[in-house]
Amino acid sequence: MNFICYHPFAMKPALVSLLLVLASSFSIAQTSSSPQPTIVLHAARLLDIESGRIVQPGEVLVQGERIVAAGASVNHPAGAQITDLGDTTLMPGLIDAHVHLFLHPGAEDLQTVEESVPQRTILATLAARDDLMAGYTAERDMGTEGAGSADTAVRNAINRGLIPGPRLRISGNAISILGGHEDAIGYNPAQHVLGNADYANNATEVVEVIRKQLKQGADFIKMYETGRDSFRDGKFATPYQYSEAELAAAVQETARVGKRVAVHATGEPGTLYAAEAGTESVDHADQLSEQTMRLMKEKQIPAVPTFAISEYFADHAPTPESAKRQHAQLEYHAQEFRKQLAAGVPMAVGSDVGPFPHGTQAREMVLMVKYGMSPLATLQADLLNGAKLLGWEGQIGALKPGYYADVIAVPGNPLQDISVVQHVSFVMKGGVVYRK
Repeated sequence: MNFICYHPFAMKPALVSLLLVLASSFSIAQTSSSPQPTIVLHAARLLDIESGRIVQPGEVLVQGERIVAAGASVNHPAGAQITDLGDTTLMPGLIDAHVHLFLHPGAEDLQTVEESVPQRTILATLAARDDLMAGYTAERDMGTEGAGSADTAVRNAINRGLIPGPRLRISGNAISILGGHEDAIGYNPAQHVLGNADYANNATEVVEVIRKQLKQGADFIKMYETGRDSFRDGKFATPYQYSEAELAAAVQETARVGKRVAVHATGEPGTLYAAEAGTESVDHADQLSEQTMRLMKEKQIPAVPTFAISEYFADHAPTPESAKRQHAQLEYHAQEFRKQLAAGVPMAVGSDVGPFPHGTQAREMVLMVKYGMSPLATLQADLLNGAKLLGWEGQIGALKPGYYADVIAVPGNPLQDISVVQHVSFVMKGGVVYRK
């Protein structure tokens, strides 16, 4: 057997680039595994999210990846690194409960057709970085939209310190029915164009697909319960995809291994079926009946409104007629949202970012305030409810001893002006500073 050695500069440029990326990743991993210093963060203010008040001044003592103390003043151990962030407010890292790292602006169905899974995975790593730099230190990825379990690799690479990104809960491909939401039904059937979901048409098939996805690394299961939506003359309608019994089978199967099911569910009766089955959240929730709202309040199932994506699509509609219709549907959702708040439906914050640019999703909180929530209630929905929804309650979402040192800084006072969360100037995740 003959062995041939290539001089590095004789290799193809693409291969050289790959080796450089691998070397860089190894360097990042080595750095992140080295001992971390004791750090004291100091700023003009600190958000105590549980009490709903601003502490002045604000300090956080960080040792390794955890918070040791937080308040107006903390101990300054000998040799601690003091970081003065000036006239800013220290607050917990933001949480987005509905993202799509594998999507970017443009036609969603064509991304599956035109872009390979390796290409989409590379773009997902860049999206994860952008979200982290915008202050999002934890996210729930609601489906790779046709990239299968590639999100498992992204999550694991982040966890190992190979690439920067938020803490992730991932679901692999979402699950849908044949001919339903995210099926590629607008193409010549002879071309066998791939859809953006895994298909299951009854309870038995649902369980089979769930077991496959869990084997491939999914943290939770995402199912399309409704679609496609119709909004005409002020009336909203959407077909359901799975019966309450089929959703219950999915919930039971995931619960067997300590995991849960989230659903894309925009309106009735699918939203009711989701509440009856006990899903972990009802995402979008454009329309909820009184019975559904009562069940969601009783079971503490949060709605995740995702206003930002609706606003983006309305603002970027292809025709004036489409823009008018989509803005009207957004206003309809806002009216329903106010009813949900009045009924005591718990809320979590998710933007559906991906079809609009990653790193800009703090707009979601601005819209939730615009449509009826107070800044404090919105931040508590994001941080406290978000931590619970992602399964990290008691670990993230507050600046408290023993919690992960996921800390950001924003200008001004977020309880007075929620828009400051769109201007994050400092990002720490697990004691590592990513932006300063």
